[in-house]
Amino acid sequence: MERLVNYFEHIPSLHRSLILVGGITIFWLIETAVPLFQFSYRKTTHAGINIFFTLTTAVVNVCLAFLLLRTSDWTVQHHVGLLQWLSLPRWAELLLGLLALDLVGAWLPHWTQHQVTFLWRFHLIHHTDVYVDTTTANRHHPGESVIRFVFTLLAVLVTGAPMWLVFLYQALSVLLSQFNHANIELPRWADRLLGLVIVTPNMHHVHHHYVLPVTNTNYGNIFPYWDRLFGTYHEMAGKDIHYGIDTHPQPREHSHIGGLLKIPFQTYRPPVGEPTHTEKEIQP
Repeated sequence: MERLVNYFEHIPSLHRSLILVGGITIFWLIETAVPLFQFSYRKTTHAGINIFFTLTTAVVNVCLAFLLLRTSDWTVQHHVGLLQWLSLPRWAELLLGLLALDLVGAWLPHWTQHQVTFLWRFHLIHHTDVYVDTTTANRHHPGESVIRFVFTLLAVLVTGAPMWLVFLYQALSVLLSQFNHANIELPRWADRLLGLVIVTPNMHHVHHHYVLPVTNTNYGNIFPYWDRLFGTYHEMAGKDIHYGIDTHPQPREHSHIGGLLKIPFQTYRPPVGEPTHTEKEIQP
């Protein structure tokens, strides 16, 4: 355990970059070999858009990293936060810390972004992707990257997480997000087994269905417990999922970087909703 703590306490920036790139590469190869959907798209062109937003997220995080370091150091020095108030063995500190960071730093902001219109304006760029794959994991508007960073700071403050734990959490968060966005579907037995511990692609793909109320379910990133606890868990067959968002269905609205960057500043579009059976029948 101490070797793990020591590694993440001094993890080189190169290793953190390799985790990001390595995860995308591995899941890219897997989804290419056994895809859930046979998308009719240019995979590299689609990836280029999402990698652009991955880079903007990295820039935001690098520019604000000193705040994360200062916050973590301050909580440890002043004994502020859940982990600082409890005297726990390393394994318990690791487990409780990851759970708390995932709840406050990932599930809570994700849920909040779906409830607050101003925040949703930024987050919906993530939902405009009609070809969800592993590169979609980091498709976040720069404004959303700042919002998520603020919640990460809050999570560190609440938990009193030391920096080694923050780095470990971020590494797991990146890898799990790439995994649960990947264009794959697990066999039912594997989904049930892994779903006891982590968020699986089968679970998270449901969140990317294009209409409410399904879009407002399955917010989890690392752990699957919060959605079940707070009543936002939903199951849906992979073949029935339709990716994208009903307010921006046109390719020109979801397939061009310039247009995506402008979306939060355009007139708000309320959700349209899935057509009723009657509406479907009268459509030409």
